[in-house]
Amino acid sequence: MAIQHSIPSQRIIAGQIINTSEITFVSNSSYSTEGEALIVTKEAELIEIILDSSTTDHVIVKALTNTKIKPIWGLIDEEYSEINIGKGACVELYFSFGNWYVVSSDGIKMEELH
Repeated sequence: MAIQHSIPSQRIIAGQIINTSEITFVSNSSYSTEGEALIVTKEAELIEIILDSSTTDHVIVKALTNTKIKPIWGLIDEEYSEINIGKGACVELYFSFGNWYVVSSDGIKMEELH
């Protein structure tokens, strides 16, 4: 299965109740966030994670394969339209004031940002 969801949960995002899961495993080539706390990418050569601020305001992405992260709206750290992280890297992002902010990362280097 290309997308696997773990424990069901509910979150309030932008004043709306979102039915989601705590963890989602993704091996499709592209996936839009749905409010989950953690996304793990694996198996495909490259996976694109699309940050949807209408369903998600905080997410951790753990890459077990090459992963591109890009928002529908705004920029990442007010500067980047997307970031690329390699296998083994992990990044935590928050959405606020129209942009996504990297608040924690493991294995992501500034030269990898695009």
